[in-house]
Amino acid sequence: MSTTIDLKGKVCLVTGVTQGIGRAAALSIAKLGPKMVLVARDAKRGGEVVDEIKAAGNPNVELMVADLSSQADIRRLAAEFKARYQQLHLLVNNAGAVYTERQLSKDGIELTWALNHLGYFLLTELLLDVIKASAPARIVSVSSAAHKSGHINFDDLQGEKGYKAFGAYSQSKLANVLFTSELARRLEGSGVTANCLHPGVVGTGFGHNATGLLKFLIKLAKPLLKTPEQGAQTTIYLATSAEVEGVTGKYFANCKVASVTTEAKDAAIAKRLWEVSEQQTRAKS
Repeated sequence: MSTTIDLKGKVCLVTGVTQGIGRAAALSIAKLGPKMVLVARDAKRGGEVVDEIKAAGNPNVELMVADLSSQADIRRLAAEFKARYQQLHLLVNNAGAVYTERQLSKDGIELTWALNHLGYFLLTELLLDVIKASAPARIVSVSSAAHKSGHINFDDLQGEKGYKAFGAYSQSKLANVLFTSELARRLEGSGVTANCLHPGVVGTGFGHNATGLLKFLIKLAKPLLKTPEQGAQTTIYLATSAEVEGVTGKYFANCKVASVTTEAKDAAIAKRLWEVSEQQTRAKS
């Protein structure tokens, strides 16, 4: 078991906490005594996690409700956070989903891309000044080994020419890796680290909206999957371990640095993706 950093009195924000690895990670991080800010789309289920954390001995927890596929919601969330807090020592980007059929967000953006990539990008960008002011600080983003099947199709980022659920998902997870490497480059010397991870294949509510063959395959794989607690270990490690102090721009699996694809290491693609993401979110560095 690695030594943990001192989080007492620090501020941590975790997204996607109502189930699975987000919930497990939030519960574990909360035991170290920080002020926990949980972000969930469902107020009732988010409130249940707040109650669990309080019952486990940390009263310093609050819920902020937001749909992270909506840019207006992300901007409101960031503004509300900044109105209440002057510091943010740990940001865990975890909220994500896979959609069997092509859907659009409130902004008219393909939903997988809007939530899994642009959600991470815009929330991080809007909170970056507070995070920098809190250094040493950490940004942890949940990606997936699915990124190895991904390709950033700049000519059809939103699947308008042809949508496949796994293709959209793997592209978004590759975007998480590229986002992390470019973010780490931009944060060099700031005392803020940015890393991403593969949680393993976890038995959660993820993919609950799947149909047909995808639903069948998820059901078939269930007995072989990690528990949410097992799947959360690398998120927790990157968020709390003293071993990774100062480590940045890396992709982890099973609490160790892991390999990524050639495309995932391409600095030119990472830079272009950042610029396109700024355009899609109207964000400025």
